[in-house]
Amino acid sequence: MAFSPFWLSFFLVFSIATINAALTAQAFTGTYGINYGRIADNLPSPENVVTLLKAAKIKNIRIYDANHEVLTAFNGSGIEIVVGLGGDFLTEMSVNEDRAMSWIKENVQPFLPGTSIRGIAVGNEILANKDRQDLWEVLLPAAKNVYNALDRLDLTKVVQVQSPHSQGVFANSFPPSSCIFKEDIVPYMKPLLQFFSQIGSPFFINAYPFLAYMSDPEHIDLKYALFQSNRGIYDAKTKLHYDNMFDAQIDAAYAALEKAGFGKMEIIVSETGWPSRGDESEAGASEKNARTYNSNLRKRLAKKKGTPYRRKIPVKAYVFALFNENLKPGGTSERNFGLFKADGSIAYDIGFTGLKPSSAASSLLSFMGIGSSYMLVFASCAAILLLIF
Repeated sequence: MAFSPFWLSFFLVFSIATINAALTAQAFTGTYGINYGRIADNLPSPENVVTLLKAAKIKNIRIYDANHEVLTAFNGSGIEIVVGLGGDFLTEMSVNEDRAMSWIKENVQPFLPGTSIRGIAVGNEILANKDRQDLWEVLLPAAKNVYNALDRLDLTKVVQVQSPHSQGVFANSFPPSSCIFKEDIVPYMKPLLQFFSQIGSPFFINAYPFLAYMSDPEHIDLKYALFQSNRGIYDAKTKLHYDNMFDAQIDAAYAALEKAGFGKMEIIVSETGWPSRGDESEAGASEKNARTYNSNLRKRLAKKKGTPYRRKIPVKAYVFALFNENLKPGGTSERNFGLFKADGSIAYDIGFTGLKPSSAASSLLSFMGIGSSYMLVFASCAAILLLIF
């Protein structure tokens, strides 16, 4: 049977796309993840954290280093992890691929495949950080060396290379269609985007409606920031309506990528959240608002739908954060972004199940696996039988 030139071309394009998809590491399952920060001295053990995450049915986490105790605890859990390569490593990584190779052999390769390490975040919010402009020019070569080391180890199909950005990389974001990258960042951002486009990595953005609201509470509708019913905004250029700031922030990033020549790149939200406490100057930081934002965010992500500008690309996001971190510097809000308290109980109810927030006994049960729970029931029954006989 002969194929027409059209069908041959279609088959070739489809095959190439399929092969590229198969060769690209996918670092996110579903649409909901969480950031597991550990700048605290009172957190549960990593083993207990695994149980907590399983009870909450959370399948994706990010950590900000490559702590061996954490990576060992997650062995066999099936929870997918993105590890962090901090800014302090970037300079040496940028000039020496062997150094990147040594880091991966020490912090990634030994834990595979038991621990599902699916990504390496090279730096965090490096571009637009005026205090670390020395790292702007080393971010790309560091990312390239990390990727090349993974390639030499035949791990690029397993572990994705990525780099999260703050919204400080944008010159403006309102309305969403007007968003562009800051002029002084473009010489560093465009080559980075070109590299990530070549290796199939998404654009990672930390999107915080809370920060936007806190900076201008007089002019931003709190309900718009919290996914509540409101008038929303209208983008005259795209003729799109936005009923929440989260979607608008993502589409602003899509607009900036499109103007930079990378309109087909997917966006994943690497951080978003709302604090349950804050200083007087941190408008909107309250338990009520945190519960509202995170509950509505969870419902929004569960719908697996896109944004007004990218309707066919389901939004994926890592919530910040798993725990309140009592040693984080900065304002009170920085230490109160957690969905869970340090003892593993819920900070406020947004629908997670399997955790008991009150007594010591129930807190203990929240950290026990199903098998351990059966053992506890068995022991209780045995004790009753002994009393009877």
